Amino acid sequence: ADFEICKTCIDGGFTSVMIDGSARSFEDNIAETRKVVEYAHAHGVVVEAELGKLAGIEDDVNVHADDAQFTNPGEVEEFVTKTGVDSLAIAIGTSHGPCKFSGEARLDFERLDAIAARLPGVPLVLHGASSVPQEAVAAVNAHGGNVAGTSGVPEDLLRRAAASAICKINIDRDLRLAVTAAIRTLLTERPETFDPRAYLTAGREAVRGMVRHKIRAVLGSSGQA
Repeated sequence: ADFEICKTCIDGGFTSVMIDGSARSFEDNIAETRKVVEYAHAHGVVVEAELGKLAGIEDDVNVHADDAQFTNPGEVEEFVTKTGVDSLAIAIGTSHGPCKFSGEARLDFERLDAIAARLPGVPLVLHGASSVPQEAVAAVNAHGGNVAGTSGVPEDLLRRAAASAICKINIDRDLRLAVTAAIRTLLTERPETFDPRAYLTAGREAVRGMVRHKIRAVLGSSGQA
């Protein structure tokens, strides 16, 4: 959220940090991001920043859809030049939280192309990109859960983004759903289980499978490390 949090992480040994100044004005976002970059680079740490404001809820941050702002291609060069940031998260239609779209799912690929043309060589990042697999939602709900009103970013849109200029895609909720579905299912089907090693193993395997699917079938990042 700010320089002090990033500084604490850097001092604690993190090798990369993400500063989200998207709730600030353009000028204040530049100033805070530049402050983080200067400290981070002096310690050999890379920095991701955010320009544009995603709707939805992430941790304690709640941005109403009316306040969401797509990244302005006309601002990206100035932002990157003045901050010296290593990678840039942009807003092209995704959102945080369990429900990504109120209508038809779409990403603004024209905007993405315009941004990429202005930032050759700068890694672009996509946040809020969970697909919210409905089979996982159904498994959670079938075993005592109550996850409702969920819709994610279709995986074909993520494939297109990954094949375009997006170099990093953040996926969180799909992993949460996978581990929760696996644990709830095991505890329901084997109610005698009380050993955390049993149900946490099931959870880890579910996450492993979800990550493998994303790497191989969606992001095309297998073998790219």
